[in-house]
Amino acid sequence: MPNVEFVKRRGGVVPFAGLCVLAGILAAGTVAPAAIGAGLLSNQVSDSVDAISARLAAADLPLTTTVTDRDGTPIATLYAQYRLPVTAAGIATTMKAAIIAVEDRRFYAEGGVDLQGMLRAAVNDSSGGALQGASTITQQDVKNFLINVVDRNDPAAQQADREDSIARKLREAKMAVQLNDTMSKDDILANYLNVVEFSGTVYGVGAAAEAYFGTTADKLTVPQAALLAGMVNNPGVYNPYTHPDKALQRRNLVIDDMVTNGSIPASYAATAKAAPLGLLPNGPVTPSGTCLGAAPDAGFFCAYAESYLVHAGFTADGLATGGYTIKTTLDPRVSQVTKDAVDANVPTTQDGVANTFAVVRPGQDGHQVLAMVANRSYGTDPARGETSTDIVADASNEFGAGSSFKIFTSAAALVTGQAGLDTPLPNPDSQCFPVPDAHSSCYTVHNDGHYADPITLADGLATSPNVAFVGLESQVGMPAVLDMAYKLGLRTTLATNDAGRTPDPKSGNPQYSEPQSQYFRNLLSFTLGNSPVSPLEMANVSATLMSGGVWCPPNPILSVTDRNGNAVPVAQQACERVIPEGVADTLEAGLSKDTTSGTSAEAARAAGWTRPDIGKTGTTQLSESVAFVGGVDGYAVSSMVFADGPHPREICPGTPVHLGDCGHGAFGGTVAAPPYFHAMSRLLAGVPDQPIPAADPAYLAARS
Repeated sequence: MPNVEFVKRRGGVVPFAGLCVLAGILAAGTVAPAAIGAGLLSNQVSDSVDAISARLAAADLPLTTTVTDRDGTPIATLYAQYRLPVTAAGIATTMKAAIIAVEDRRFYAEGGVDLQGMLRAAVNDSSGGALQGASTITQQDVKNFLINVVDRNDPAAQQADREDSIARKLREAKMAVQLNDTMSKDDILANYLNVVEFSGTVYGVGAAAEAYFGTTADKLTVPQAALLAGMVNNPGVYNPYTHPDKALQRRNLVIDDMVTNGSIPASYAATAKAAPLGLLPNGPVTPSGTCLGAAPDAGFFCAYAESYLVHAGFTADGLATGGYTIKTTLDPRVSQVTKDAVDANVPTTQDGVANTFAVVRPGQDGHQVLAMVANRSYGTDPARGETSTDIVADASNEFGAGSSFKIFTSAAALVTGQAGLDTPLPNPDSQCFPVPDAHSSCYTVHNDGHYADPITLADGLATSPNVAFVGLESQVGMPAVLDMAYKLGLRTTLATNDAGRTPDPKSGNPQYSEPQSQYFRNLLSFTLGNSPVSPLEMANVSATLMSGGVWCPPNPILSVTDRNGNAVPVAQQACERVIPEGVADTLEAGLSKDTTSGTSAEAARAAGWTRPDIGKTGTTQLSESVAFVGGVDGYAVSSMVFADGPHPREICPGTPVHLGDCGHGAFGGTVAAPPYFHAMSRLLAGVPDQPIPAADPAYLAARS
């Protein structure tokens, strides 16, 4: 390719008064009223230009935001306009030559506006000739900055930016003159090429070079540059993917213009025009712009991080345009290992069965979220096992976590002194319990199997009889149990209704109109875990216990820096002690038998699991949801398997786990616990065991 050189000529600034006289002549049609028209327009324009200029000065160019894991590796790109800004030096001379040749051949000569061109175009337009624009690149820069940056979220303002009026064109011209006086020509050209649209969500030559050709703006060839330069006139019409013939014709026209303008020799034009479009297949090739484009093990995490920042005071639009770098707490090894574990348990495309897995790092000064995965992927194609609901963070498991909710009843009993780990609890095979605040009905509960009667709280946590825990819940009182569930971690869960959604006061049905924190005030079924729950929050419940009774919000953010590399503070709820450390230690000791002699012991033996840990399984009545909640060696975990399709049924164990009518379906120990053993065995290979805290003697017996 021949060397391309520019002849740069700086012309004098065109007096704005001259533009107004021209406008007055065109508006009035005679010389006499021209001065009147010019004066009125000058006043009109001057009044509005100052206000618009202030908005221009205050507006930041929309940039992409990069979301990374804790090691700094990108996991997603957020944007409203896909833009990769470049400096003037970072733009190939071929691109500069192409855009000047087709859009503004007098760019280096005029003073921001081309009075000669405007007069020619105006006379032609007013005489009925073909419509001519005569806008310089500097004027187009102003217009595109208004449309694509300042007013991008205001359709009415964008329409005004495009209106075909003399006043609008004069405002634009005056701002172009001002811009020409304050910026170099090279910087104006670069600014224009960074702002302009190249179709769809692709903005700026840096993004266009990557999206269309897989290259950078400084390496664009003549055919590539000519194609991009030709698109800016009408990105939709000249989109090479949807209108390749028109795009090719337009590209070749630009190449001819480059010859006419002296940018390339005529001898090279034929070669350039014979070149294929050379596009990347299936393009423009860009990141998705949302967390939907994240890796399979990072999509749900990314969505939660975005939601977390919005609740912390960021706006969704700000995250998509602010040019932030968001370093998250995602641990890539933990995330991949847990993703492998759930995929091995339930295939991604398995009909109607979801397996979520959340991992939180305990600590008294923060609970970092290390992984949020599922057999599903975060996406929009159900046929590929994708879902656009954050099934790990939201209370989307509508069927509940089963008997793992007995953790809350146990903690409330320990705190109030109404039971200790060694306290014997009445445990007949079935019992009908009086319903709080009701006089003529009772709630009948059956044990699923035969258990000791009475049974200690410690043995009950391991073997999970229903009657003993509903009786304990009735004794402790629903307000205390619900309050404990909130304190330990079910904060967003309890704010949803019994369908896992925002309560609707207009529904008239308490199940849907009230938050769970209110709805379950008189329902003893709560401890059996038959209500919607967030898998992430259940992992954080374990983290609260493993942190000695200190609750912290499940935090996905390590740091946020702005487009200039400055740290941006992220508001966060403070950690708080919610139960005495002795209660937390005692409850951990009580939960330490599940994998040795309790409901998950068989699965633990099958996996060769011998580490000291805490755990509590859960199975809902119809086996439509099963859970394992626990933790080991600094990892607080929840693994949940639940029916997630439009026609939920019993979940059956097997290879793979599936929906069916298997008589006695899946249990937390048989289906939800195996991914935990699978993942933690890999993550902790070679790591010494950490003991579980001993029970505090003060909480072994009832004290009230």
